[in-house]
Amino acid sequence: MYHSSTQRRHWTFRGEEELARCRADANRKFRGKAVTSGKVQQTEPVLLEPQDELAICKYYEKRLLEFCAVFKPAMPRSVVGTASMYFKRFYLNNSVMEYHPRIIMLTCAFLACKVDEFNVSSAQFVGNLRESPLGQEKALEQILEYELLLIQQLNFHLIVHNPYRPFEGFLIDLKTRYPMLENPEVLRKAADDFLNRVALTDAYLLFPPSQIALTAILSSGSRAGINMESYLSESLMLKENRISLAKLLDGMKCMKNLIKKYELPRPEEVAALKQKLEKCHSLELSLNTNPKKRKGYEDDEYVTKKPKTDEDTEHAGKSGLMMILRTHCNLKGRWNSTTVETTVWCQM
Repeated sequence: MYHSSTQRRHWTFRGEEELARCRADANRKFRGKAVTSGKVQQTEPVLLEPQDELAICKYYEKRLLEFCAVFKPAMPRSVVGTASMYFKRFYLNNSVMEYHPRIIMLTCAFLACKVDEFNVSSAQFVGNLRESPLGQEKALEQILEYELLLIQQLNFHLIVHNPYRPFEGFLIDLKTRYPMLENPEVLRKAADDFLNRVALTDAYLLFPPSQIALTAILSSGSRAGINMESYLSESLMLKENRISLAKLLDGMKCMKNLIKKYELPRPEEVAALKQKLEKCHSLELSLNTNPKKRKGYEDDEYVTKKPKTDEDTEHAGKSGLMMILRTHCNLKGRWNSTTVETTVWCQM
């Protein structure tokens, strides 16, 4: 499925340099629009540099994963992986100065729940926010406002292939076809740790999910002192295909290097960048025509807002439900036809 997927064709890149170019282009395009609007100068210190945006994205992606980790009811790993991938993809082509990652991260998680058929109501979802009822209401309103934008910016490519299913497949394969390893389950804990760490990097944008899963297995074996070269050469029949084997090993080395060099921004750096980011949004540099969408989810704490009536809330819920049903129907159509993935959505 992955080899014929939109993930492989449109969202798997050749290297870190290509990802850096995409992010730099997004930053440059927004800077150009902001300058053209006359609100700032090109050298305005309030504008973030590409490396600043990447640091902000790392911070909010970590917050996204933390939100998913404590979500009630427990969120499946596939949903978490999908949400994380949506977030990475969105900010390849968009600037945090235009769309605040605080609301985008929640919208990614909300959409991932639908796409992966993790059935939680909108009230359940925002109930996981440490907010007052008014704050939760405000968050839900903005999540629903940003949802279609997110889908559009993902080019309607909503199916994400995560490494978790291939990982389970490799464990089953080890149990049935690799008797040299008595208990493959001993690899699970360290492999899970590898998958958690690699998810923070750009590996999901660079490598197939099966290769990430296999690297997790082999990395776990290496840490346990288990030599699994014969599994690659014999069970996976790579002994005679030295080119594929060399390519596989190079990819594994690259993934390990991504993990090794990954660093979260320091708290003081985050604080300074968040101040600049909030200033960008307070100046309304965003070119959105809808004023409700300019600042995003405005506050991590209490958000004051005029309470809605029950009728207003019910109407919003019904509107959201209709979109969910239409999204669900279109998703079902895409399982068997990649053409439908584009055409059906365009007819909406």
